[in-house]
Amino acid sequence: MSNLLWYLIAYLVGGIPFGYIIAKYFAGINIKEHGSGNIGATNVLRVLKEKDPKKAKILAAVTLFLDAFKGAAVILVAKAAGVCDATLWTIAVLAVIGHCFSPFLKFEGGKGVATTLGVMLVLIPKAALVGLIVWFIMAKTVKISSLSSLVGILVGIASAYILYPNISIQSYAPLWIIAFIVIYKHKENIYRLITGQEKRVV
Repeated sequence: MSNLLWYLIAYLVGGIPFGYIIAKYFAGINIKEHGSGNIGATNVLRVLKEKDPKKAKILAAVTLFLDAFKGAAVILVAKAAGVCDATLWTIAVLAVIGHCFSPFLKFEGGKGVATTLGVMLVLIPKAALVGLIVWFIMAKTVKISSLSSLVGILVGIASAYILYPNISIQSYAPLWIIAFIVIYKHKENIYRLITGQEKRVV
């Protein structure tokens, strides 16, 4: 029963829609009704930049931080409580699911990139840093948020095989479950990438 409680907490914490809350209460905008309708940092930046570019960058950065923090925090608390590694990985998956299918937004949500980073920074920090570096380089050069995020996550997961050959649960399945969820949430972006319609972040 204690594991089930942790799973519920992970899903609910992961589901906190920080982008929606921040845009609504600090900029007076329902982020779900503007731009791509996504609650993530990229849409917060793109939409709010039309009103106040400086404020948009700050609020987008806060959104990114909080979306990553909620994933990391729930695992850190569970870890401090003595939860086993297998359960920690399940918590990681459920935190990402919570973000992508938030119970507070009628099971809609973000695309899971920042929350994935948060859980990876706790569980496989070296691989997370590799993915973060790749994301940063692509974001600065290619300037396509979706492509940078997808490549960063996939490179981070691939690097886990090298950096964590004896991963604690002896399986990389949770990482690929997370990757599948994130890729699924990016399906429209992937279509636009293929057809050359995906917008750059400028």
